[in-house]
Amino acid sequence: MTRFGFLSSYPPTRCGLATFTLSLASAIAEHPEHEAAAVRAVDSAGVESSDGMRLDSAAPTVVAELVAGDPASLRAATQTLNGFDVVVIQHEYGIYGGRDGDEVVTVLEELSAPSVVVLHTVLDAPTDNQRRVLERIAALATSLVVMTDTAHGNLARHFDVDMGKVSLIPHGVSSALGSIRPKRDSGRTVLTWGLIGPGKGLEWGIRAMAEIRDLDPTPRYVIVGKTHPKVAAAEGEAYRERLLALVDELRLGESVQFIDAYPNADELTALVSDADVVLLPYDSRIQVTSGVLVEAVSAGKPVIATAFPHAIELLSGGAGIIVAHENPEAIGVALRTVFSEHGRMGEMAAAASAVSAEASWSSVAEQYCALSTRLLAVSA
Repeated sequence: MTRFGFLSSYPPTRCGLATFTLSLASAIAEHPEHEAAAVRAVDSAGVESSDGMRLDSAAPTVVAELVAGDPASLRAATQTLNGFDVVVIQHEYGIYGGRDGDEVVTVLEELSAPSVVVLHTVLDAPTDNQRRVLERIAALATSLVVMTDTAHGNLARHFDVDMGKVSLIPHGVSSALGSIRPKRDSGRTVLTWGLIGPGKGLEWGIRAMAEIRDLDPTPRYVIVGKTHPKVAAAEGEAYRERLLALVDELRLGESVQFIDAYPNADELTALVSDADVVLLPYDSRIQVTSGVLVEAVSAGKPVIATAFPHAIELLSGGAGIIVAHENPEAIGVALRTVFSEHGRMGEMAAAASAVSAEASWSSVAEQYCALSTRLLAVSA
C-alpha cells in the first residue's frame, strides 16, 4: 500500500488547481494498492466556497489545512505530510503564503517523504524572486513534473534546475469528455467555460459575436462559470457586470448567455456536447498549461484560442485556430471560417480527437504512480 499526500488548493475551494488535484488524487485512489488524502492550502482557516460544494463520498479527504501566513498551521501541515509515503505538491505562485508563495519552500525544507512538485506555471520572464523561489523548490523536490513541452523548454532555458529530475506528464481529462459524440442539431453554439475574472478575455469574445451577427442561423455564445473566488473577494461581481453591460450596449441579448454555475462532470459533458466550437479568448501571453484547453481538445471540439503557449503547442496540428490577443475582429473571422467553410469543422474535430489519445485521468494517474514507485525504490 502506497499512501499519497497531496498539498494544493482543494475542494470546496473553486479553482483549476483544486479540480486538478481532486481528479488526480481520485484516479490514484481508485487503485486498491494506493491511498490518497489532501492537505488543503487556504488563505483563511475553515473558509469554504460560497456555493456549498461538497466532495463525493468516495473522494480523497482533507486531513489538514495549510493557512497562508500561519506558522502553526505550516508546522502541522508539514508534520501531516511526513506521514505519507509520497507527497505530491501543486505549485502555482498564488496559492501559498509569503512573497510569490515562498512559504511552500519551508514545507519542502522540512519534508522527509519523497516529493513530486507539479509546476503549473513556468514563466519565460520570471522576476528575480520568482526565479529564486522556483529554483529553491526544484533543488528541494525529489522530482518535478511539467505538463507541456513549452513548460519544459522554459524551465531549461530560464531556470537553474537539474533537468534530470523533470518528467513530462500531460494534464488529465475526464473520460466522459473523451467519449462525447458529434453534435447532431443544426444550431451554432460557441462555448467558453471556467472561473470568470479579468484576464479571461470574455469581452473580446462578446465583441466578436457582433462581428458575425449576420450569419444565419445566428451563432449563440454561452459563457459558463462562477466568478473566481479571489476575484469575488476583491471586487465582487464587477467584471461580470461589465460584461453584461457590454452585451446590452452591443444589443446581443439574444446571442450571449451567461450560466452562473460551476458545472459538475455530467453537466460539463452536456454543455460541451451541445457546443460546436470552444472559444478561449484569454489575455495571457504566458499560460503554459490550460485545463480547459485540454478538455476541449479531448472532447474533439474545434478550438479558437488566443496565442498563449499551450494553445500554440496543442493546436498546431489543426485542432484549432490561433488568433491575436484582444482582437475581436480576428476572433470573428475565425468563427466565420469555422461556421462557413464546408468541412472545416469536421477536419478540426478529427485533429482534436487525435491529439488526446492518452490523456485520461486514469492514464495520467498511472504515470504518477510509476514515477512514485521509482522514487520509493531509490529512497529505500
